[in-house]
Amino acid sequence: QHDKALVRFYDSVLQGMLRHFDFTVIKCIVIASPGFVKDQFYDYMFDFAVKTDNKLLFDIKPKFVLVHSSSGHKYALKEVLADPSVASRLADTKAAGEVKALEAFFQMLQTDQDRAFYGVKHVEFAADREAVDVLMLSDELFRAQDVAQRKRYVSLVEKVKETGAEVKIFSSLHVSGEQLGQLTGVAAILRFPLEFNDDDDDSSDDDDNAPRAANGSASSVATANGSGVSRGMSSSAVSAADERSATPSGASAAAAAGGNRC
Repeated sequence: QHDKALVRFYDSVLQGMLRHFDFTVIKCIVIASPGFVKDQFYDYMFDFAVKTDNKLLFDIKPKFVLVHSSSGHKYALKEVLADPSVASRLADTKAAGEVKALEAFFQMLQTDQDRAFYGVKHVEFAADREAVDVLMLSDELFRAQDVAQRKRYVSLVEKVKETGAEVKIFSSLHVSGEQLGQLTGVAAILRFPLEFNDDDDDSSDDDDNAPRAANGSASSVATANGSGVSRGMSSSAVSAADERSATPSGASAAAAAGGNRC
């Protein structure tokens, strides 16, 4: 019964890859798991390719990297990224850039809080003063039902780009995107320190009633479900490629790192 469930899982992951991955732009596909699950999935995938004469899988075979992880949970991908064989393959991918940017933000929170802002009002405050060096936003912000809210973030992106800032749009499906979501979905590393006083905030928008600025008095950030996350928390790694699929205990998560998704 367990073997049948594992085969069904392998097939579900493989079919999800074939349906949703654009292999023409993906640079690397990481398969990670404890034990031999990753190897068994890899063998299953290419047995499938032989039986169905799927030439695509054989063409992209060099893109696969098998890595050991301590668990099949998506957060184990942080340790996967630390593997030298993976880090070298992911060095110039979008996911690696997002992880590095978020880690730099958290480091800035610890060392120079006046250069780390989160929350749309505080980031807009910095943007008005041409202080934003790196702007990070969750892609969920651009899917909001409120058209005015979406326009607000588009305007913010355009404004900081005009001043030469780097803009990174995080996928909410990735662990780094989830962490950014806990910081209201928008954060910025500044070129120079700024101090935001409550007197500077003369509006009462409801869409920015969570965390304010990194240099505020609060020591934690409210998450969507009410839990707190420490200001000094560390960044996590790239999330699994298809987080919507449930994995059986001990099973691996397949993660893709490509130019357009990761």
